[in-house]
Amino acid sequence: MKGNATSWAVLGTGAVVTAVGRLVGGSLGAGITGFGLAHMALGILDQFRPSVRR
Repeated sequence: MKGNATSWAVLGTGAVVTAVGRLVGGSLGAGITGFGLAHMALGILDQFRPSVRR
């Protein structure tokens, strides 16, 4: 798993958004947490995607 700067940025942003969602709490916090977790999943998946260089 090598990853580039964009993958790490998406993963880090997702972690921050997830933490904010946990702090907010309630129904709104659950939605924010899910949004952050989705960003984390996409950042991790992007790290495994092969890059095409021409």
